Amino acid sequence: MSKLRKEARGRQCMIRVPGICTGGGEDTVLAHYRLAGYSGTGIKPPDLMGAWACHACHDAVDGRNAQGRDYEFLRLCHAEGVFRTQQQLEREGKV
Repeated sequence: MSKLRKEARGRQCMIRVPGICTGGGEDTVLAHYRLAGYSGTGIKPPDLMGAWACHACHDAVDGRNAQGRDYEFLRLCHAEGVFRTQQQLEREGKV
């Protein structure tokens, strides 16, 4: 497991899907943001393209439990989560 993946544990969720997010904590993982043409089935993008995500938000952005949320809205939440995660990592001097 990479340092950035380990760094997610115990962190606040950065994706923050309204009505779905649990806030994060011990179930927080790194949720990779996938770009068209950049990754294929079973191929994950670099860890720097990930957001700290609670279990519920991770399920939503991966399509396992979107609870009726629009796909594009979830992509936006995920992208903003990636930016928040990168910003926090930079503040802490970890990237």
